[in-house]
Amino acid sequence: MTTRQMSDVELAGQPAAYWTGVAYEALIAYTRARQAEKGYTQPQFWLLRNLSANDISPDAHGMTLAELREAMVSYIRPEDDLAAEAEVLLERGWLARDTEDRLWLTEEGERARLDLARNAPAIRAALHEGIDDADYVTTMKVLKRLIRNAGGTGA
Repeated sequence: MTTRQMSDVELAGQPAAYWTGVAYEALIAYTRARQAEKGYTQPQFWLLRNLSANDISPDAHGMTLAELREAMVSYIRPEDDLAAEAEVLLERGWLARDTEDRLWLTEEGERARLDLARNAPAIRAALHEGIDDADYVTTMKVLKRLIRNAGGTGA
């Protein structure tokens, strides 16, 4: 299947919502495939990050699955099963569970988080291939403006 190159006039008339959705799905699929090749999932990495005092966790206290789901509400996907993902990390010794069902990052889990984080630059580099920083910045500014124009937040 070949894709016809659109003119600038045609591109200007394209629906941003459609193309941002296509981009989102493609970027997530690519990222998750690269992570799977390294033996982990994106939700597993998020669990480690949300429990790390050296990353997202504001206080390094353990969290229940419900608290973790709430912390990840803006980026977790419907198909992500945090309970199953946490079980894998518990089996690996990267997480521990206390008597109140709170999950805690272990020292081994912190080392794993640091190791897994080293994969991000290669994923980013592959996704940004052929895109200079100025074009990327312009794209981000346009997306943020579209979000504001639509009454969205976070932009």
